[in-house]
Amino acid sequence: MDRVKATMRLKRYSPRTEKTYCYWIRYFIRFHGVRHPANMGATEVQAFLEHLAVERYVAAATQNQALNALVFLYRHVLEQPLGDIGEFSHAKRPRRLPIVLSHDEVMRVLNRLSDPMHLMATLMYGSGLRVLETCRLRVRDIDFDRQIITVRAGKGDKDRTTLLPAACIPALRQQAALAEQQLAHRLSQGRVPVTLPHALDRKYPNAGISLAWQWLFPASRPCFDDAGKAVLHHIHPSAVQRAVKRAMKAASLPRPGSCHTLRHSFATQLLGQGTDIRTVQELLGHKSVETTQIYTHVLGKGFAGVRSPLG
Repeated sequence: MDRVKATMRLKRYSPRTEKTYCYWIRYFIRFHGVRHPANMGATEVQAFLEHLAVERYVAAATQNQALNALVFLYRHVLEQPLGDIGEFSHAKRPRRLPIVLSHDEVMRVLNRLSDPMHLMATLMYGSGLRVLETCRLRVRDIDFDRQIITVRAGKGDKDRTTLLPAACIPALRQQAALAEQQLAHRLSQGRVPVTLPHALDRKYPNAGISLAWQWLFPASRPCFDDAGKAVLHHIHPSAVQRAVKRAMKAASLPRPGSCHTLRHSFATQLLGQGTDIRTVQELLGHKSVETTQIYTHVLGKGFAGVRSPLG
């Protein structure tokens, strides 16, 4: 497992992907009686995937995740590519439409939040950010002059730019000023840098205490990295998710959702206004336009002017 982690870090996989892949690799090893993966192959992988679909009833995305982890293990760690795995039962991929809210419903939810959760939820709706992308925003990612937000290392480790709503500018300026105050306080108490991507802290030793690299939404207290050094991380996504779910419940919505519902609502609002679907795809950071097209089904009669024969 140390080799797995070292290989993933060399290839710059995200910590979340590393944690997920390690889980499936350990599960695979335990499933086959703690045999070493080098002594197994395509037959054992096929049996494991069959088990997940037939006995565990996992979702299609979960089964694919497990398959990707094992393909990585054999190709990049053991250097024994699996080749043809053969036929196995595939978990069914249900077609479900995302829950979306109207603009008025979103406003009701936002009115039940206080900062910084209010600002974070506003960005998810106004800019189409994922919850983790919102948590990871740094001072340098906000371009007030061009009204652009740069999302760095988003899903698939891709950068993109998206809209910065004018309504968010005053609150974001205040949040950036607060980050500067907190940085000055930390420096007066001792050097507590923010966490930095990859080996940036070695290349630029002062980056962690520069204003540009400060988190817009930092955690309430420092933590310790792998080397035992005190660092400041961003706010945990689970804290934001809990706050948004409570707000949706308090708003008495007919179909309460989650943080991702705000992102869904961003997409449907843009498409409903006639925004080109390719533009919406780029703003959301979707790899394929087919993923974005799911929102056209949510819009119903309001999409492309289509109306029922009954009016």
